[in-house]
Amino acid sequence: MKIIQLNSNEQKLIEKARKGSRDAQHKIYLQFSPKMLSVCRYYIKDIHYAEDVMITAFYKVFKKIETFKSEGSFEGWIRKIMVRECLSFIRSKKEIIFLENENDYPKEDFVLDKYHELLEVEEIQVLIDALPDGYKSVFLLFAVEGYSHKEIALQLNIAESTSKSQLFKARRVLQENIKEFKNSNYESQSS
Repeated sequence: MKIIQLNSNEQKLIEKARKGSRDAQHKIYLQFSPKMLSVCRYYIKDIHYAEDVMITAFYKVFKKIETFKSEGSFEGWIRKIMVRECLSFIRSKKEIIFLENENDYPKEDFVLDKYHELLEVEEIQVLIDALPDGYKSVFLLFAVEGYSHKEIALQLNIAESTSKSQLFKARRVLQENIKEFKNSNYESQSS
């Protein structure tokens, strides 16, 4: 594990929050909530639910802040709690459906970053939101959070091959939707 030195102000804030300082907790919340809301929003389409999940996750952050060992990024530690809370929320609403397993998929490399110049962030989010929950969860855990297929399989209680299959399918659907989106925008601009 990579050890990242926290700046002294952040470390002092964490120490105060560990001691129950509401002011320190509020400052941490103000500092990280915009970014964490966007993390929750990746997974949860409805902004109101995403806000609720973020608030619940921050409650857990402050309940478990003494377990943060100051090894690695504090923001990364908070983000992991947010992602787990999002997955719990999705599971509680309904079972995540993982569509049929496909073992013979190509090792094609799809990188969302290369489309950022063509699409706005909101447009990319709409395309990701349109994915089935199983595809979306695996795609976000792999492409955004950087989890391995083994870690995803453990998080979602699925086989590694299912994780790989869902990622492949999510990428394929996103590519098709991006192409369709680009074509529809091109047609509307040329009219």
